[in-house]
Amino acid sequence: MKEYVVIYEQGEHNWGAIVPDLPGCASIGDTLEQVQENVKEAIEIYLEELQERGEPVPESRHHISNVVVAA
Repeated sequence: MKEYVVIYEQGEHNWGAIVPDLPGCASIGDTLEQVQENVKEAIEIYLEELQERGEPVPESRHHISNVVVAA
């Protein structure tokens, strides 16, 4: 099992997701729930293609946290 950071962004009409450790791995969906499902599938396909080509599967190098500031 691998775990990767996914960054979600709400657009005007849909949601987007990128996976920083997997260049080019991204997805969209009409809702947050839909993009979460879509990006999981995109990651699985991305990793399968790497394995089929005999390329190494990247380790996660990104970490995420929230920062609280006075506003």
